[in-house]
Amino acid sequence: MYFDYLNLLVFASVGFAFVFVNVLISGLVHPKRKTDSGLEVYECGEETIGDTWIQFDIRYYTVALIYVIFAVEITFLFPWAMVIRDAFADPMIGFWALLKGFLFVTILFFGLIAVWVKGDLDWVLTYEGEDYVPTRRREDKPIPSVEELEPSDEDGEGNEGEGEAA
Repeated sequence: MYFDYLNLLVFASVGFAFVFVNVLISGLVHPKRKTDSGLEVYECGEETIGDTWIQFDIRYYTVALIYVIFAVEITFLFPWAMVIRDAFADPMIGFWALLKGFLFVTILFFGLIAVWVKGDLDWVLTYEGEDYVPTRRREDKPIPSVEELEPSDEDGEGNEGEGEAA
């Protein structure tokens, strides 16, 4: 019995050692990015526009969640569709299986209608603010330090995370 625990201990030790050694090696050999372009938010060549402390539009997450819901629906409906013919061997079981399948699709359909009526699927919303016009190029802007990014509490009101980057 103790031999099983020894196997588990050896397996876990080798796993932790493997992860630790790989993290240590990557920390030693990874490239050090100390240039302005290496310290930017996006290193892929995309020009950053505006402040990096922005709120993302919730519609991206809503559409992703709707996609996940309907992907899960398909994974539930495919096995149901594969066995529904065999379920009709007994008409009572086949009727209930068909009814439950249609009930499942109906509930999801009403959920889709609710999201649609709410307007979460509309990609083009009316924006009432001013258009963003960059005032200077990115290369002219110095990279702020950590102290400059932290909100200041000099006015005594406690901005609660609403401080702007200097």
